[in-house]
Amino acid sequence: ITPQYIADAISIASIGARTTESPTHRQMASGLSMPVGYKNGTDGSLDVALNAMLAAQSPHSFLGIDAEGQTCVVNTKGNPWGHLILRGGRSGPNYSREHLEEASQSLQAAGLSPRFMVDCSHANSNKDYRNQGKVWNDVIDQRVAGNDTIIGLMLESNLHPGNQSLPKDLSQLQYGVSITDECIDWEETETLILTAHEKLS
Repeated sequence: ITPQYIADAISIASIGARTTESPTHRQMASGLSMPVGYKNGTDGSLDVALNAMLAAQSPHSFLGIDAEGQTCVVNTKGNPWGHLILRGGRSGPNYSREHLEEASQSLQAAGLSPRFMVDCSHANSNKDYRNQGKVWNDVIDQRVAGNDTIIGLMLESNLHPGNQSLPKDLSQLQYGVSITDECIDWEETETLILTAHEKLS
C-alpha cells in the first residue's frame, strides 16, 4: 500500500506475469504517476496483459498511503500509460518478428497503443542468462530495421553472472550475485548497451 508514497522517486514500473491479472495490482497501477508495463501470461497469452491495461485505464479506489505517510483511500483517475511487456511463455520465446507483429495487431484490436517492451530474460531466454544477449541483439536489429513498435528492452543484470541459493549462513553469500533469477554480469551489460547505442545512433 506504499506506491503513492514513493511514486515521485520511480520513473517506470512493471508488473510480472503472475500478478498482471491481480485486481489489486491493476487498481494500484491505475493511480501510479508513471508508465506501467504488464507482462504477458506465463502461458504466453497476451490477453491477461491487455485486459490489465484496459482495467488500469479506468478510475479505481483502493487502500493506500498518502504523501504524509498516513493510511487513506486512494481515488484514481486511471493510468493511460500502460504498455505490454513480451516475456515469452510455456511454448517458448515471443520476440521474433512474427511474434511482434502479432502483438502489435492484438494491441490495436483492443484499442491500445501498438507499442511494447521485450523482456530478454524469463521464457524469452529459456531461463538461461547466457541467452539474454542473443535476444537483446535480435530485437535491437529489428528496431534498426524499422520496427518502431519496440519502445524498450529489459535485462536481468547484476555485478557477477548467474545466481545463487540463499544460504542459512549469510556470510557465505557471494557479493554481486543474484539470489533470484539468473543475471548477466556488468561487463556484458555494458557491452550490450554500448552496442545498442552504436546501432541506434
